[in-house]
Amino acid sequence: MQREVDRYISQFKEGYFSPLTMLARMTEEVGELAREVNHHFGEKPKKADEPYNSIELELGDIMFITICFANSLGIDLTEAHNKVMHKFNTRDADRWTKKNTE
Repeated sequence: MQREVDRYISQFKEGYFSPLTMLARMTEEVGELAREVNHHFGEKPKKADEPYNSIELELGDIMFITICFANSLGIDLTEAHNKVMHKFNTRDADRWTKKNTE
């Protein structure tokens, strides 16, 4: 996914936005996700004239900007994922009640 996003961004002279701009964009996208979750699961129904958006598309937007952010900073997201999973599998190994797998 990181290579695909990089190929897409690399076709434009502007390239990646600055880290601060990407953080602002990420914040906007998380807000849009919050709005969709509130419409689907909360007490705030959509207005009749509001355009259709889905939680899936908003999560996709967040993934895209996250990948852009990582690419611009030279961060390998697979490596970052592995480090985070190691953290959860060690530090948080006994934090939650495990399901009985027998």
